[in-house]
Amino acid sequence: MALKIYLGGKLVDEADAKISVFDHGLLYGDGVFEGIRVYGGKVFLHRQHIDRLFESAKAIRLVIPMTPEQVIDAVEQTVKANNIGDGYVRLVVTRGAGSLGLDIRRTSNPQVIVIADTISLYPPETYTKGMNLVTASTIRNHPGALSARIKSLNYLNNILARIEGTDAGMVEALMLNHKGEVAECTGDNIFLVKNGVVRTPGPDAGILEGITRNAVMQLATEAGYRVEECSLTRHDLYVSDEMFLTGTAAEVVAVVSLDGRTIGSGEPGPITRDLLARFQALTRSGA
Repeated sequence: MALKIYLGGKLVDEADAKISVFDHGLLYGDGVFEGIRVYGGKVFLHRQHIDRLFESAKAIRLVIPMTPEQVIDAVEQTVKANNIGDGYVRLVVTRGAGSLGLDIRRTSNPQVIVIADTISLYPPETYTKGMNLVTASTIRNHPGALSARIKSLNYLNNILARIEGTDAGMVEALMLNHKGEVAECTGDNIFLVKNGVVRTPGPDAGILEGITRNAVMQLATEAGYRVEECSLTRHDLYVSDEMFLTGTAAEVVAVVSLDGRTIGSGEPGPITRDLLARFQALTRSGA
């Protein structure tokens, strides 16, 4: 069955979901987006995603032609129209059509696009056995050039690093920042566990503050684990007891080796397994 796409203020068939070839979202990657999970027909942490979308838009001086409440309603409409039980929403806002130039004053009609569909997840054995990682030579964008906290349509930085991971036979890759510190993976945030303490890079490391990341940090704190945001090096990861990634699609997935070094016992650790169980309980409970 053809998907219904929200575009131009209404739901249209996917074959009719078209934007101008002069849209600066296409020409220059000028726009913002959110990837959001749907569990049991309910959009997960909807308000947090919408708030981040509007913050990203504000940071690049893009005026979204809808209120947050209207965007929330558009997402809900699209999920319902496509009968999505467990799935994924891609919410996109482009700068709009303009001239063949960089001047945003010569653009108009920003486009709000909502796509709701099923989602391709990591296979089940990834969660029981864990995944391997390699460090990419491509670093995260310098925060002085483009803040990683802006979830922009220009994902080339991440794509180039993912290509390195794919070439190495991995499904993800670790990215360092301009100081050589651990930042995040190409599509997921990263955590380590050492002596029972859960650590992750802070916003100043040049990371996107993931919605799932924040939810898992809250779950860990509520479970009694000590959680720290701090600077991390690859050495910290190499000698950690456990390592795991968080992300909208990944949820919580263990990392069992990095750059050929076995992490901990080489299997998903107890705290990682506990946090995955807690996250799944949260999402499957209709939260």
